[in-house]
Amino acid sequence: MQHRAVRDDIAQLTSRLVAIDSVNPTLVPGGAGETEIARFISDWARKAGLETDIVEGTAGRPSVIVRAPGTGGGRTLLLCGHTDTVNVEGMVDPHVPRVDGDRLYGRGAYDMKAGLAAALIACREAAAETLAGDVVVAAVADEEHASLGVQEVLRSVRADAAIVTEPTELAVVVAHKGFVWAEIEVKGRAAHGSRPHLGVDAIVKAGPILTALGRLDVELGDRTDHPLLGRGSVHASVIGGGVEMSSYPARCTIGIERRTLPGMSVADAEAELESLLERCRREDPELAVESRTLLVREPFEVAPDAEIVNEVSAVAALNGVSPAIEGASYWADSGFIAAAGIPTVLFGPSGAGAHETEEWVSISDTETVARTLIETARRLCA
Repeated sequence: MQHRAVRDDIAQLTSRLVAIDSVNPTLVPGGAGETEIARFISDWARKAGLETDIVEGTAGRPSVIVRAPGTGGGRTLLLCGHTDTVNVEGMVDPHVPRVDGDRLYGRGAYDMKAGLAAALIACREAAAETLAGDVVVAAVADEEHASLGVQEVLRSVRADAAIVTEPTELAVVVAHKGFVWAEIEVKGRAAHGSRPHLGVDAIVKAGPILTALGRLDVELGDRTDHPLLGRGSVHASVIGGGVEMSSYPARCTIGIERRTLPGMSVADAEAELESLLERCRREDPELAVESRTLLVREPFEVAPDAEIVNEVSAVAALNGVSPAIEGASYWADSGFIAAAGIPTVLFGPSGAGAHETEEWVSISDTETVARTLIETARRLCA
């Protein structure tokens, strides 16, 4: 395609995706969800001559599989992007895309509808090539919460390599952290505030646990390190307890997040937390506390010399980019794709404002991503 045509297609398709409200309803009760955007992507793909299938293992949370089928006998390249966004609180006209120079503004432009647009256009262009292998786009739901979409898609999609087009500032990302969410429950005894001999204050009992979590985070800074990801971490995310000023609280809960590095399992994280709580119990024999794991996302890492890393890096260089090999602090659907045995990298445009009140993406960078995906498909799927 001509240079101008790719740029125009990128800006137009990204704008149309941004204009569709797809706020994740699990994060924001009443959020629009992915139904409308899934229908749009499916219609766009069919008009482009691509095969399309809507996967909806969870009612009301559809994902779309778009395929440019090859002639047969070649390798399959999976391109993945998510369709859901976070809240729009504090934003002015969040779903009215606006272009100012190289910047395209709107909720989801950066995270990550531009990357998804680049993947769709690359898939369309692959259909016009005589490639042996398939190019598949997974436009998945719910990445911003539990990644329902990518898990459902991976039940039916197999690939030899994958590129997740999350915004990476044109770096080739080969690792990211995982996380474990857990809840600690401290038990006290409810009583009237005037009867301290009957009450046990669960909130006060939680104090030493919070202090111990702070100490653990400091220790992690000293003893954990990854050449691309840095240190592991833990923090108290939410806390709740008590029902009224005149009563001793019978319960206090602490929600914590443990950001994990490659090589750390959920069992390791659970044992680390239990060891912390056991130390607190020894210091206070009357402490009644237990924990439970709420959600786990494994860290991701691919060998820096893997073929998909080398190919994306080489093709990006042909498009005028000298991509750094980096790690990402955030978690992405790449974790599930790699766990399915598919060598995976992340490569996407630059911009700013993910989860913020002003969000924008670079149109020229998104064009570079699209061109890189097209040429990578030519090489891998030939």
